[in-house]
Amino acid sequence: MRAIIGLGNPGDEYKNNRHNVGFMFLDFLTKETNDLSDKNFKYDKYLKSAICHLHHDSVFIKPQTFMNRSGEAVNRLIKNFKLKISDLTVVHDDLDIPLGKFHIQKTGPKLHNGIESIENTLGSKDFLRIRVGVDNRKADNRIDGETYVLQDFLPDEKSIILTRVFPDILSQITLVK
Repeated sequence: MRAIIGLGNPGDEYKNNRHNVGFMFLDFLTKETNDLSDKNFKYDKYLKSAICHLHHDSVFIKPQTFMNRSGEAVNRLIKNFKLKISDLTVVHDDLDIPLGKFHIQKTGPKLHNGIESIENTLGSKDFLRIRVGVDNRKADNRIDGETYVLQDFLPDEKSIILTRVFPDILSQITLVK
């Protein structure tokens, strides 16, 4: 089985935050793969996650712990679905990458509390990351990263993410094993 885990914070107040780009990507995937998915994320209290099963031995997962505790949910998911760490793909925001860009790789970023939580809980860094660039701060008015990622995307930023970045990512990944 393959798991695509989108990182974010639960709750409507965080829905459009830059930090929730992982959740946004999974919502995009469920719309784009309507032949593969039932389109519904169902909350599983034990797994601390909203889960959308695919018909091709894959699952989309939104941990419902806060970002800095993502590892708790991921650890439960691995045990429940009998996954190998190498079966995980984690989608998250990244301030090391400018808005409109992304990287698919097994390393990075320099600092990300959600990724750090997963790495520490699993005792491994051996999973794929889709690092979605969200940094669009101006050099002359650069607010701190934590404040910035907890702000909502501006309409033009969200448009770039939804119409350019997400389709580009989808063209480079395989949803079925």
